[in-house]
Amino acid sequence: MKVGFSGIFLSQANSYMTELTERIKSKSSPQENSEVLEDSAEYVRFFPTFIWALRDFTLQLELNGQPCTEDEYLEKALMLKKGNSPEDQLFNLPRESIRLFFPTRKCFIFDRPTTRKNLHRLEDMEERELDSDFVQQALQFCHHIYKTSKPKTVPGGHVVTGRLLANLVETCVDMIRSGGVPCMENAVQALAQIENSAAVLEGTGRYVELMDQKLKLPTETLQDLLRIHAQCEDEALQVFMARAFKDEKQQFQAELMRALDQRKEAYCRKNELESSKHCKALLMWLSKDLEDRINKAFYFRPGGYQDYFKDLKSVAMRYHQEPRKGVMAVAELEQFFKDKETVGRAILQNDKALKQKEKEAEDAKARAEAAEREREIQRQKQAELEEKLEDQKRSYKANIQRLKEKMERDRELLLYEQKQMMKAKLREQKNLLDAGFQKQVDQLNEEIRQLRKEIENIRKPSWLSTILDVAALVLPGAYGKVAGVLSSFVRPR
Repeated sequence: MKVGFSGIFLSQANSYMTELTERIKSKSSPQENSEVLEDSAEYVRFFPTFIWALRDFTLQLELNGQPCTEDEYLEKALMLKKGNSPEDQLFNLPRESIRLFFPTRKCFIFDRPTTRKNLHRLEDMEERELDSDFVQQALQFCHHIYKTSKPKTVPGGHVVTGRLLANLVETCVDMIRSGGVPCMENAVQALAQIENSAAVLEGTGRYVELMDQKLKLPTETLQDLLRIHAQCEDEALQVFMARAFKDEKQQFQAELMRALDQRKEAYCRKNELESSKHCKALLMWLSKDLEDRINKAFYFRPGGYQDYFKDLKSVAMRYHQEPRKGVMAVAELEQFFKDKETVGRAILQNDKALKQKEKEAEDAKARAEAAEREREIQRQKQAELEEKLEDQKRSYKANIQRLKEKMERDRELLLYEQKQMMKAKLREQKNLLDAGFQKQVDQLNEEIRQLRKEIENIRKPSWLSTILDVAALVLPGAYGKVAGVLSSFVRPR
């Protein structure tokens, strides 16, 4: 009876797994002569653990007349037969499939929850009415599930949220509908494209949200704006990093940085416009009396130029004393002086109190002051350009550092995943070796060898420095390649 029940279940399980591996592939291009690896080790990366729950269990948990545990009962049911006859192969096939696909296994038995006469009202029964052994077994089962269950992840350790799972299912269903065989590697890559694009939008949205909250325009200096930009950029980068995965060529991170840089420039332009608007209004208010006198021809008289020059300087002096004019303060003052050049020369030429040489001297003085103001504007522009370049350099250093931190976390997750697989495979190999199944042991040796090789490659410093070198080349901006210097400190010395 025991063998019959186990045999039926195992036959059904084998049929299910055979169909599953025919309808889903783990890799788009399996290695040559790696059918076994494709059929077990790669699937183990994303298959769940195996729990065999036996309901209405009425048999004695015994092996060779001695009491045994549920797990020992399961392992006995999965024991292979030695021999190569068709009957032996038919018997071993489902058991071998479960052992290869599910190296981590657990068994639970459940007694009948109540007496036969109460089964018809089982749905309405209180817990206290159920069989106490069944209740205890159910509690042990739930405790195991809650304690050992881990979040669903895709290969590489990235946690699958409900949104990701929905996208993953949609990708696989679309492939099945088109007549193809879903491939987990391709599906995860397609999922990464969707998620990484969304991560760019989410990071950009967070940047704009924070900038609008923190930035009060106009700022007194460009440095004030860049300081707030750096804070918002860093948080936007964290938002992106938290959602993005398998951005192996850093193309989406580069896309994010381009988007943030474009928005930073937009804020800079807006800052300049707000500053210009404010400065023009301020100069209009400060020069109201000056404009009234010009309109009334007050300065078109002997000695009028000196009065005009004095009043013009007074406007400039009061303008300099006003706070929060912003980054366009010097440029707008220069534009104000330029607008007054024509009328100033007219007043100067009309002033009969001045001799020709004095007029020429005053005109030369005005031109010299205008030239100095222009040089000041050029110095300010050069300083702002240097500040922007320095900020860009800071930005790419921060990007490389954030990328390094994420790659370190991803590497730890990947190593943990590989080590868990290795542990399970070694345990299964030992069990088979102890039972004398050398053929299956040799089969597992190839999988274990491949896993060891992958673990060694992940541990190599070049694994990380290669990614950082790629990032330095891909990330946009004049200082993108400068970031490549930062990858040198992770290389072996």
